[in-house]
Amino acid sequence: MTDFHQNGVVTTLHNLGNRSLHELETELVSFSHHRPLAVILPSLYAELGTEALPRIVDELVKVPYLSQIVIGLDRADEDEYRHARQFFSRLPQNHVVLWNDGPRLRALDAELREMGLAPTEFGKGRNVWYCMGYVLASGVAESIALHDCDILTYHRSLLARLLYPVANPRFPYEFCKGYYPRFARGRLNGRVSRLFVTPLLRSLKRVCGSSDYLEFMDSFRYPLAGEFSFRRDVLVDLRIPGDWGLEVGVLSEMHRNYAHNRLCQVDIADSYDHKHQELSADDRERGLSRMTVDIAKAVFRKMATQGVVFSRESIRTLKATYLRIALDFVETYHNDARMNGLDHDIHAEEQAVELFAENLMEAGHHFLGNPMETPFIPSWSRVVSAVPDVFLRLADAVEQDSREYAPAAE
Repeated sequence: MTDFHQNGVVTTLHNLGNRSLHELETELVSFSHHRPLAVILPSLYAELGTEALPRIVDELVKVPYLSQIVIGLDRADEDEYRHARQFFSRLPQNHVVLWNDGPRLRALDAELREMGLAPTEFGKGRNVWYCMGYVLASGVAESIALHDCDILTYHRSLLARLLYPVANPRFPYEFCKGYYPRFARGRLNGRVSRLFVTPLLRSLKRVCGSSDYLEFMDSFRYPLAGEFSFRRDVLVDLRIPGDWGLEVGVLSEMHRNYAHNRLCQVDIADSYDHKHQELSADDRERGLSRMTVDIAKAVFRKMATQGVVFSRESIRTLKATYLRIALDFVETYHNDARMNGLDHDIHAEEQAVELFAENLMEAGHHFLGNPMETPFIPSWSRVVSAVPDVFLRLADAVEQDSREYAPAAE
C-alpha cells in the first residue's frame, strides 16, 4: 500500500491504486491528439535474446497512444541490424531502429567527433544522445519517455504512468523521473542507490553544508532509475554525461535548467526487476564499481559549479563521513528486510560499502587531478549551431539504412 507523503522539494505523484490502466490510456490517447507521444528504447543487440526485451515488445504492441518509437541499437553488425529490424517489425506504431554501428551513423559521428561535438566513449549515454537527436530531427513527438530494455517485470502501465505527467496539458511538468520499490526474488536490490548515492548526499550535507542542489537530489526516491520522461524542448539544451553517471547527470541538468515546480517524480510500478550488474570489486572499469566512480565524479563536478572547493583533505573527510553513514544504512535496511521477510546479507552489504568508499576516494583523486575534463556530451543546440544541417543528415542516414538493409520479410 502506498502513501501520499511529499518529501523534499520535488513533487511526488503516487500510485494510490484506484485508477485503471484503461482510464489512463484513454486520457493519453486524448492528450496525444494535441501532444504526440513517443518512447526511446536504448538497446544492446544482445538484449534481443533475453527474457526482458521480447516481453517489452509484447506490451508495447498493445499501447494505443504512441506516435513514435525510437530504438537505439548498439553492438550490432549488418546481419544483426537486419534481425533487429525484423524483431521490432511487429510494432504497429511508427518506429525506427538507429543502427549506431552502421557506416552512415559512424561517419556522421566521426565528423562530429573531430569537431569536439560527439560522445567520446561508447555506451548508453551515446546511444541515448543520438536517439534524442533523432527525436528532434524527426519533429514527430512533443512528449517523450525513455526506459531501459532489461526490465524483467515490464508492463505497459509503467509507460502510461511515466508519460502521463508530461503529456497532460494541464500539468506544468517539463521532466518526470520514475521510481519504484527495489526488491525482487525475496531480497532488497538497488545497492548503489541505497548504499552509495543517498549516503553520499547526506555526507556532503554534513561536510560541505546544506545546499539547494543536495536537497534537490535527496528528494528523489530512486535517483538512479533509468526511466524518465520529458517535453521535447528539454532535449535541445540538455547536456548528458557519456559515462555511467547518466542518470545523476540528467538530474543535475534539470536542477540547472528548470524551477522545481516544473519537475516531478512518479510511482510507475509495484515491483521492478532487471539485469543486475556485478559488483566488480577487482576492476573499477566494470560493473557497480565503475558506476559508483562515475556517479561520484558527476556529483563532484556539479558541486564545484556551486562554488564548493574540494581538496585531498576534504575528500578524505568525506570518505570517513560516508563510511559511517553508509554502515548505519546497512543496519537500517537489514531491519527493514527482516521485518518484511526478505533475505539480507549484512557481510555482503558491508563489503559493498567498503568498496564504494574506496571508489569515492578514487573518484575524488581523479576529479582533483583532471581539472580540465569535460565529460558532458555537447547539447544539440550547440551541435546545430556548428553544423546547421546535422538533423537533416541524421534523419537521412537513418532513413537510408532503413531502406538499404530492410529484412527480407518486410
